[in-house]
Amino acid sequence: MKTRYLLAWLSVVALALSLPAAETKLKAGVATIDVTPEKFPVRVNCYFNERIATAAADRLHARALVLDDGTTRILLCVVDSCMMPREFLDKVKELAAKPSGIPVENMMISATHTHSAPAVMGCLGCDADEVYPKFLESQLVRAITMAAKNLVPAKAGWAVTHAPKHTYNRRWILRSDKVRNDPFGNPTVRANMHPGYQHPDFIGPSGPVDDSLSLLALRTHDDKPLAVLANFSMHYFGSPALSSDYFGLFCAGLAKRIDAEKPPWVAMSQGTSGDLMWMDYGSPEKKITIQEYTDGLMQIAHDAYKKIEYKTDVPLKMKETKLTLNRRVPDAKRLEWAHKVMAGVKNGKVQSQQEIYAREALMLHAEPKRELKLQAIMIGKGGIYAIPNEVFALTGLLLKGSSGFEPAFVVELANGAEGYIPSQAQHALGGYTTWPARTAALTIDAESKISDTLSDMGLSLSGRGFGDDLEHRTAFLRALKSNPAVRTSFEEFGRDDAWVLAMKKQFVGGTYEDGVAYYLPGKFGRCVHFAGGRMKANVKDLGPTYSVEFWFWNGFPNNVRDVTGYMFSRGEDGAKDAPGDHLGIGGTHAHAGKLIFFNGNAKNQIVAGKTDLKLKEWYHVVLIRDGKNVTAYLNGKEEFSGEADVTVPEKCTQIFFGGRNDKFRGFEGKLDEAAIYNRALTAKEIAEHFAAAGK
Repeated sequence: MKTRYLLAWLSVVALALSLPAAETKLKAGVATIDVTPEKFPVRVNCYFNERIATAAADRLHARALVLDDGTTRILLCVVDSCMMPREFLDKVKELAAKPSGIPVENMMISATHTHSAPAVMGCLGCDADEVYPKFLESQLVRAITMAAKNLVPAKAGWAVTHAPKHTYNRRWILRSDKVRNDPFGNPTVRANMHPGYQHPDFIGPSGPVDDSLSLLALRTHDDKPLAVLANFSMHYFGSPALSSDYFGLFCAGLAKRIDAEKPPWVAMSQGTSGDLMWMDYGSPEKKITIQEYTDGLMQIAHDAYKKIEYKTDVPLKMKETKLTLNRRVPDAKRLEWAHKVMAGVKNGKVQSQQEIYAREALMLHAEPKRELKLQAIMIGKGGIYAIPNEVFALTGLLLKGSSGFEPAFVVELANGAEGYIPSQAQHALGGYTTWPARTAALTIDAESKISDTLSDMGLSLSGRGFGDDLEHRTAFLRALKSNPAVRTSFEEFGRDDAWVLAMKKQFVGGTYEDGVAYYLPGKFGRCVHFAGGRMKANVKDLGPTYSVEFWFWNGFPNNVRDVTGYMFSRGEDGAKDAPGDHLGIGGTHAHAGKLIFFNGNAKNQIVAGKTDLKLKEWYHVVLIRDGKNVTAYLNGKEEFSGEADVTVPEKCTQIFFGGRNDKFRGFEGKLDEAAIYNRALTAKEIAEHFAAAGK
């Protein structure tokens, strides 16, 4: 009898859980306020030096959206500004909280990041304008209060589309022989912004692109367009001061396309564009106007907007966390340098790059820590992350993939402006976005701390977990039947050690050194770009007969150095004279631009191929070591065959991708889909593997 009652009780509970939840009563209110300065001239920041604007080319606005589900009320506000400091925004929120009925921790205020707006905060060679911030403060309070008063019953829906021809990675990797100096006189710049179109000194982008164009749309209960909040990762187009740049054009244009009689409220928020821009530096320059650029983006957005499905049951959740992080303050030597440079500055007006970074060093010394506000917002099943930094696309992709939200987007420069947050791997490549200043002040672990915190916040709000099935990372090799002992697809985000997947789903731990760029477009999915670092792992039970297979893309010219670069190596790390097996590309010493095998300086035996390898083109290679016999296949066909003494030390387990075991002449390019076999692959298998790649 007890069992029967228990089963009946469980049935009732199951039925209750299966019933639809009571619909939330979503309301939405919007307001748009002109924030163009009333007094000129005004200072304009976000370049190295101060600029002065005496007029406005177009109007600047603050666009406020208030959402209320009967339990939670939140604000999403986007301002035509380059950046706004947290202290300024905290005061705005405090002033607006009571009249709007919105708790300060439920307010998100972000900047579009137009580089043609009045300076609300100082950075580099420009100080904040003395008058404009007070005017903007009052206008923002007006916008928030007005939006809260305009609440009407609403329904909401999401859309995510893509605009791959509207954003590209602007931060490119320099060749190792073209490294540049930073403002402190050190040769640290291995990657930098704006390389120029098809510039020969640069190899390729240092990171991926997030080309997602996301839309959160609202309609009234009688099905009239009410609001669209867009999000796209593109820094800015470029326009004369003062201007809202393409952000303002997009808002006005999309509103008109949606409803000509009564255009809805539209705002374009800034995504993770820290390393993204509209220029395609890998192709010849194309002349395009800001209007042409915006028209194309608007069309993509409008096509997606028309397919949105709306729901009235849209619960709201919002979480704010404060995170205190250290800044990269100058050491004693840098501080002494900064004081010396500033002593020569006339009238306190810094002009040169050296003077600018000297002043920034003193500012970081005076304030060694900053407290950041991070936010996660859930709207229905979708979500938004808010970060007070300029965020690289890789971080945005990582957050979207681990969010628990369906869908998700990231708003940068929200609730403050704490500078660029490159990942630790990007810090190792140097360049403007890593130079210590208020524009890039936080320590090299800031990116991981911020994204980990936000990811946890998002999962907490959504209540959904996420997984990462590493099997999907071997899109090419998992389809093959040759059973490699070890395989890797080089698809890491660069946040953890290298994943090297062994047979029977056992993991062999691999690690990447500094000097590697992650999650770039590969031959299959994603890959890594080696720029001074290697991937190394220990592979046990690898005998004298083995095969290694991978795809490579070389970015370094073959007429510059004695060996163009080594792609694979087996031997002991740092061993003198490099005894071992090494596969690379010949240079000026011999066999320039051809595949080579080398067994170390003591034996100095080389086996070389005959094919001239083209720059920046994908090739499939298989190296077979069978006792003294060495054979290589290129694109499914035998490339070379010969003899070379075995110099790999007994019981050596170390293998390397992207460089030689002694770090001599590292590979400068991309690798994808690698596998190591405990036997010699047959010619038939190799041909099948290459054919499996398709055209």
